[in-house]
Amino acid sequence: MPPECQLFGTLGCHLCEVAELELMPLVEHGLMVELVDIADNETWFAAYSLRIPVLRRVDTGAELSWPFSADEVVAFLS
Repeated sequence: MPPECQLFGTLGCHLCEVAELELMPLVEHGLMVELVDIADNETWFAAYSLRIPVLRRVDTGAELSWPFSADEVVAFLS
């Protein structure tokens, strides 16, 4: 089973929407992704406002910054 992930982004972010679409086939195959809105937390906003979207593994804290492809996500999760 793939590790659980968080996708840091915010509403109205076009790149975040594109990243969600890139992840959708993996989600359909069992990847658990929590969408995290950085506007909800000052710490997240400070850390990610200039970098979103960012995919983060919950188990290790490793991060994959945009742009990424589905193949790169699979390699990141391996």
